[in-house]
Amino acid sequence: MRKLAGIVAAIAVVATAGCGGSDDDGAAGAAKVRYLTAFNAFGREAYAFVALEKGYFREQGLDVDIAIGAGSGENMAALAGGAADFAPVDSTGYLLTKATGKVSGITAVSAVQQKSMVGIMTLDGTGITEPKHLEGKVLGDQEGATTTILFPTYAKLAKIDPAKVEIQPISSGELPGALAAGKVDAIGQFVVGKPLIEKAAGGRTAVSLPFSDVLTDLYGHFLLTSDKLATGQPELTRKFTTALLQGLDYALTHPAEAGQILNKAQPETDARVAAAELEIMAAYARGSAATLGAIDEARVQRVLATLEGAGAIPAGKKPADFLAPAPR
Repeated sequence: MRKLAGIVAAIAVVATAGCGGSDDDGAAGAAKVRYLTAFNAFGREAYAFVALEKGYFREQGLDVDIAIGAGSGENMAALAGGAADFAPVDSTGYLLTKATGKVSGITAVSAVQQKSMVGIMTLDGTGITEPKHLEGKVLGDQEGATTTILFPTYAKLAKIDPAKVEIQPISSGELPGALAAGKVDAIGQFVVGKPLIEKAAGGRTAVSLPFSDVLTDLYGHFLLTSDKLATGQPELTRKFTTALLQGLDYALTHPAEAGQILNKAQPETDARVAAAELEIMAAYARGSAATLGAIDEARVQRVLATLEGAGAIPAGKKPADFLAPAPR
């Protein structure tokens, strides 16, 4: 994890004001909340800006600042160190990090996606259309990314030899360009990144190999907070989660409008690409759960068993070690 001081500075600089000034009006007496996006301001992050623009946070008596997150490790460090109050984090990365004692004092309160969006992406013409085709190829991925960590388990279940796949460390920002230039055959990439990858590749068709095809129990991102907030201020936690999930539901139902809202808050984003990402994310966020955001303890236990079987975490971990107690 990077130094917490850098994260605090980034939050101070990048924190956004309420979209359209909506949350600035009548904010007196509202509880201040600091939120980090999962990573950057891609279309998959639009739901938080939608919740702000639509006034869902304000309706819950919350005054929310949104800052741009730098990834799971940095977000967990910010939560643990008190520099942020809530942040989405890749669920598998969270389970791995907390189970191995690399972070403490944080807990999960909701699931942003019911299915993992982690996967491998390539371009049409590379000859990779199924997992077996990865053998003999070069996979680019950010060092320490969930894709790399889970790859041996994914390979085992997909019946391929991980030793026959070369993994080349590449920073996340350089992955699309490396794939487009043919420096690697495939990259670790969330499945919702397909429109962004195709744009970077000049319109070539991207091909996704979602890990959820073989690792079916994995969740996507969990919404995390500190143990202190989850147990000490459960009502605030409930209110924030409720409003954020309202934003998620609206963004998935109205992706084009959500893309415009994101572009209004973050002008460097492409509203059409954002909308396309949300259209892909809908099936992953809703899944088969009856309630948006639901987390099933039995399913988390199966994920822990998978990670334990892969030798990625110590034995004996339970869902209660990672999930906040249900509100009374």
